[in-house]
Amino acid sequence: MRHITLILTSILFILLPSTIKAQDKDMRWGDQGNGYYANPVLNADYSDPDVIRVGDKYYMTCSEFHYMGMNILESDDMVNWHFLSRVYDSIPLPGYSEMKRYAEGTWAPSLRYHHGVFYIFVCTPKDGLFMTCSKSAAGPWSPLLCVKSVSGWEDPCPLWDEDGQAYLGHSVYGAGPIIVHKMSPDGKRLLDEGVTVYQGPVTEGTKFLKRDGYYYLSIPEGGVGQGWQTVLRSRSIYGPYEGKRVLEQGSTNINGPHQGALVDTPTGEWWFYHFQETRSLGRVLHLEPVVWRDGFPFIGKDNDGNGIGEPMKMVKKPAVKYYDKPTTPNTSDKFNTATLGLQWQFNHNPDNTHWSLTSRKGWLEVTALSADSLRKARNQFTQKVIGYRGCATVKLDYSKLADGQRAGMECIGKLYCGAGVMMVSAKPVVYIEAGEKTTIIASLNQKHQYIYIKLTLDEVTHSHQFSYSIDGTNYTDCGNAFVNYNKDWKGVRVGLYSYTVDRTCKTGQAYFDDFIYHHDGPQ
Repeated sequence: MRHITLILTSILFILLPSTIKAQDKDMRWGDQGNGYYANPVLNADYSDPDVIRVGDKYYMTCSEFHYMGMNILESDDMVNWHFLSRVYDSIPLPGYSEMKRYAEGTWAPSLRYHHGVFYIFVCTPKDGLFMTCSKSAAGPWSPLLCVKSVSGWEDPCPLWDEDGQAYLGHSVYGAGPIIVHKMSPDGKRLLDEGVTVYQGPVTEGTKFLKRDGYYYLSIPEGGVGQGWQTVLRSRSIYGPYEGKRVLEQGSTNINGPHQGALVDTPTGEWWFYHFQETRSLGRVLHLEPVVWRDGFPFIGKDNDGNGIGEPMKMVKKPAVKYYDKPTTPNTSDKFNTATLGLQWQFNHNPDNTHWSLTSRKGWLEVTALSADSLRKARNQFTQKVIGYRGCATVKLDYSKLADGQRAGMECIGKLYCGAGVMMVSAKPVVYIEAGEKTTIIASLNQKHQYIYIKLTLDEVTHSHQFSYSIDGTNYTDCGNAFVNYNKDWKGVRVGLYSYTVDRTCKTGQAYFDDFIYHHDGPQ
């Protein structure tokens, strides 16, 4: 049963800059503007990253699971990234339009460039191995092609050898073993049942590299939150492989530094991208320098003298041809274009008949669909939380809401929490919902049309606070601050929504404008 009560509370939130410390935590991250960057290089949920260089440009993608869909990011200097394209907008498989595939979707993609074509290979844990390609990283990308319908595969990676033979390696759900198949050169077919080449402790994240006549497998081992990076090499793609641990937490506080990409620069430098699991930001992106020693990459810095690299906090930027100004991927949106910004990702497949950027110029229109709860509501417009601390605000026009309809801003993770306006007996009220509990905060004057919703985020303490304003200046808290954590393999997200819990009433429209999201990193 959903509980409705009336509560008015308030707290004070102060947005702190990225150059100070809180509770002995070094809050610096990203490009520092002085020739150095601080890890995390991108303090947001870019889990299982893969990065390649083509010419002087660098391209990245990552796991997105049940969010639609995978983005391609571009960088000139390996440190500052911007959105470039989207690989797909939906997954045309059962359950993705019914909000039933949480924690599934795309796991650990590989991005590669071969003979003038960009390729992405990715597995969904219950559906199979998929491939998409494009002649430009900016797209358009071909529809997802099911190379093999199979359950239980994960983390695929192709390799095209000098003799023209193509291969694909992958892991198996449950983290191992690694299996290698012959593949058709166009990437559309596997040619055999595969050969098991390696099995280790929680082995996944297969990434192939060929260098100086050796086949290299760069793999994470040991588990998401506490693992390390291993590199294997062999003169034959089928092994036997000799291996070495090349990156571990060691004496640092960077847990589980693994699963990512070895990338070179035109000047011959090598670098390694990896993630670190956090409690609420998801798996954030780090970048470490690499040198090759005795045929293996040495990553980061050996602080404890055991011969194994450890993550670094402050690093001199790569020596590249072009440098970007300190920046991060877009967050804010005034909804002034006919296409949705790439920072927005739908939770599961969207229903494109129930939202518009053209019905009312300069506004995002969302027509409510029915759902029992926020977690089950379609057309949630979400984006990654970025940085340790931030603040998001949005203007909401609630004048066209129907009875039983809800609209507002959300903060979703382990807890699905939303705040905004709800129509009760044809009267608008400010409300907040958290899981199955709904709380009325205040009644609204029916002569008013607009309300402003604010979400303040503190990912150091994992604390989040909603508030509302009639004039956009003076805010009142919506209930108490709440704690939120990662869920379904993804970090906490901020988003916009509108749905109705009354299946007997007609649906109305919510209109959003001026979504402004500031954080403590470079913008």
